[in-house]
Amino acid sequence: MKYRTLGKTGFEISEISLGTWQLGGKWGQSLDAETAQKTLEEAFANGVNFIDTADVYKDTESEIEVGKAIKKADQRIYVATKCGRQINPHINENYTPKALRGYVEDSLKRLDVDVLDLVQLHCPPTEVYYRPEIFGEFEKLKEEGKILNLGVSIEKIEEGLKAIEYENVTTIQVIYNMFRQRPHEELFPKAQKNNVGIIVRVPLASGLLTGKFSKDTTFDEKDHRNFNREGKFFDVGETFSGIPYETGVEAVERLKEVVGPNTNLVQLALRWTLMRDEVSVGIPGASSDKHVKSNCDASETPPIADEIMSEIDNIYEEMIKPHVHQRW
Repeated sequence: MKYRTLGKTGFEISEISLGTWQLGGKWGQSLDAETAQKTLEEAFANGVNFIDTADVYKDTESEIEVGKAIKKADQRIYVATKCGRQINPHINENYTPKALRGYVEDSLKRLDVDVLDLVQLHCPPTEVYYRPEIFGEFEKLKEEGKILNLGVSIEKIEEGLKAIEYENVTTIQVIYNMFRQRPHEELFPKAQKNNVGIIVRVPLASGLLTGKFSKDTTFDEKDHRNFNREGKFFDVGETFSGIPYETGVEAVERLKEVVGPNTNLVQLALRWTLMRDEVSVGIPGASSDKHVKSNCDASETPPIADEIMSEIDNIYEEMIKPHVHQRW
């Protein structure tokens, strides 16, 4: 496992880490506590020292499982959690310093820690990024010793560019993968200039880039890849990166032709995100220890050849870009 610096936080973290959306919520059947612990333990055994969770994953239980796991780990584990998505209705007017402070204090209890390494605003409405009092509240929480760092998890490039204007924003979490390339055009350079860490989520485009899906693949009724394809419940960009499913499958088939049958698409997709120096870490999810090991192996794979990178860009330009590029 190789390590990179997470922007202003100064944390040296594993470049492939673990996102825990799969540990509960919107992925069909949630992992039971035993499987969740084994998954986390396997991550630690493979050099992962950074875990991304949120207070809404599995109705708060993900934080509890992460908290248990880090206490058993024999190395320093950095934990990033998120807050704000419990707000209902999830609108700008309901984002208040008091509400966000309460969520931070609740996360401290569930994780059973004295201070949060990194707390991220969890894809708030765009208007929130234009409210200095919200970002100021987290500075107070830092002064009180309840958090070490503030970050944001964004949907739109505009939101990331605005967030960077706040000095206390240390990280930006963003969807970035072979089928969502816009972030590296303007956001990444500005983040690097301001020493803001980039956390890459959805690096496998909700599993599309594993190469295991066909047009006939079906998903559990509780899986967001079934019920959120049109964005009925949350931003459609979170599901298959906002690409029409059939188009995504066709693009992956073309990708297979380019790289050949012996290429591990998961590791190729993860390595692709790491080709950018601005990227601090990728946080693919995993629902088993086998998946964790496969993801972590991407850190040891060689750089992607220039000709393959060009072919990936061609697929994006021709098949994907018209669907997603200017939307986010």
